[in-house]
Amino acid sequence: MNYFQKNKKNIIIGVIATLLIAALVALWLQKKVIHSADDIVGVVNPSSIAVGDTLLFEDMTQFAKTRRWNFGDGQSSDKNRGIHFYNKPGYYQVTLIIDNKYSKSFPVMVSARSLPKPVDSTSVKALIQANSQAMQFENVQFQAISDATQFTWKFGETGNIDSKDKMTFYSYKKPGDYVVTLYTNKSEEPILHHIKILPAYDALEDEVSVEDSYAKIDNDFKYHLQQIANGNSFNMHYNYLLKTYLCNNENTVVKVSDSKVNNFYMYCAGLQFDKNMVIQTVKVNFDDTQNCVTKVDINQSK
Repeated sequence: MNYFQKNKKNIIIGVIATLLIAALVALWLQKKVIHSADDIVGVVNPSSIAVGDTLLFEDMTQFAKTRRWNFGDGQSSDKNRGIHFYNKPGYYQVTLIIDNKYSKSFPVMVSARSLPKPVDSTSVKALIQANSQAMQFENVQFQAISDATQFTWKFGETGNIDSKDKMTFYSYKKPGDYVVTLYTNKSEEPILHHIKILPAYDALEDEVSVEDSYAKIDNDFKYHLQQIANGNSFNMHYNYLLKTYLCNNENTVVKVSDSKVNNFYMYCAGLQFDKNMVIQTVKVNFDDTQNCVTKVDINQSK
């Protein structure tokens, strides 16, 4: 008998073992080294917005060394997260490219903002399209409905010229009733628009105790989170809480029941898609100066 015949069984076992080890190594390499578009972890929301609304994006791909966001409108970003605005309605493909090799797309539908009903052009040469009521610190959009080429806005708070764009945004620092004035090169008389700015939160009376003051803030915070959970205006309620309590720090710590710690941006971004969520209690924690909330404890349920 030759060597092969005498060791046939051992040779077969060795070959099988070698193939098995090779398969395990290949599987390990595929999980640890070889990636695909399916391994990309990204968030783009909401998927349906209007012109001028805020689009949130974030890349959480662990193996990414470089990234690039293409928003489909000629704009791009290398940030791992941020916000984007579209100026024109349409259907856009937001593409996330990882390491210049893997890509994943997210569809976004951008609709035009509704225009007011047509008015007899013989009596009115221009109009101001804007809300008649908004909240303190909210970014309010104002748009001139006119064929003019020059625009001068005064929003009634500073007494100065505030903008010279056809479409612009303004955030009122104080509540009250304001008259917005628009001058154009096609109108002899200024175009006026009345807007009421509601206070960010009810002023606390001097007699109110410290405990009641904090309870009022907790309840106000809870109210606006619940509005986001109910699918109401994300931008208005998110920006209100961010500016009123968090000193514009979207990384403020959020602790929900017994779950892991999150930041305010990611919590609110997920909250608007978590249907039927009920915010039961909210407890805010301020910094030493009592000016900025540094942590938010939340209890919620479905």
